[in-house]
Amino acid sequence: MSYQITIQPAGRTYHTEGDDTLLAAAIRNGVGLPYGCKDGACGSCKSKLLEGAVIHGNHQPKALSAEEEAAGLVLTCCARPQTDCTIEARTVPGAGEFPVLKLPTRVAAMLKPAPDVAVLTMQLAANQNFQFRAGQYVEFILRDGSRRSYSMANAPHSLPGQIELHIRHMPGGKFTDHVFGALKEKDILRMEGPFGSFFLREDSEKPIVLLASGTGFAPIKAIIERARHIGSTRPMVLYWGARKQADLYLHDWIAQVAAEWPTLTYVPVLSEADAGWTGRTGFVHHAVMQDLPDMAGHQVYACGAPIVVDSAHRDFVAQCGLPESEFYADAFTSEADKHTNG
Repeated sequence: MSYQITIQPAGRTYHTEGDDTLLAAAIRNGVGLPYGCKDGACGSCKSKLLEGAVIHGNHQPKALSAEEEAAGLVLTCCARPQTDCTIEARTVPGAGEFPVLKLPTRVAAMLKPAPDVAVLTMQLAANQNFQFRAGQYVEFILRDGSRRSYSMANAPHSLPGQIELHIRHMPGGKFTDHVFGALKEKDILRMEGPFGSFFLREDSEKPIVLLASGTGFAPIKAIIERARHIGSTRPMVLYWGARKQADLYLHDWIAQVAAEWPTLTYVPVLSEADAGWTGRTGFVHHAVMQDLPDMAGHQVYACGAPIVVDSAHRDFVAQCGLPESEFYADAFTSEADKHTNG
């Protein structure tokens, strides 16, 4: 069956095919809807069903509660239409700008700046015009058909024909065990992308708060590279949270960028500070709130563990006056996160 989907207030329409979710059909048709994990775990795609009927696939209650569903809210990533539908959702200019491609990619280089972090540089096929926006992600397609998502850590201009990925080892993880055990240079992996609506809104003049935890630094790094490349003069402050100093695996790189570029301020924050650490300590989003108790005029870009992103979203909006619409997030949902029902 094919159904017509209308997105308001933009007035965009597109059609689903077969067993499409609302989001899958939007991506295929180049309609930019907000989304993150595509697995019903993060809630980034939450929208309001104005007309029509949908059936939801598996999703987490924290992403869409029973009360929200009863009130007409839907997760476009796992809602399949049963009729023509009208959805109220903000469209994201640029989210559907580049075609989603499946293509082979070769490991060009692999560095380990921390014992549990690998920085992969992947060479893209020369005959594929793979384009993306800084902050978007790709999915690796494993041999059994399962997928693993990683944000690109470079802006397109900085590594032409290549992408950089930051991968943290999750012991027992199907993909990361392979990366840290058997993967070597020149190996070929299959991937699909670009995906995601997490990238710099370049039409705004608002000062920017960048919030990263762990390898959530990857897409934040890409956004920083992009902002510097276009000559942005918007004040930017990066808060990078980690447990130990070694977890700030590109500390020297970002400290150097901040030293050279007056627009950017860098504030590292450790939750389990090493002896001799003289910097900030505690929860990274609390450090932001201490420095910026009033965020009414700011934009926030947050990426990392779901608990960090969710806490920041809740507290920045409730306690610091951040407009809900100015919080942009990419929660790093692991496979364990995606299959938790709590």
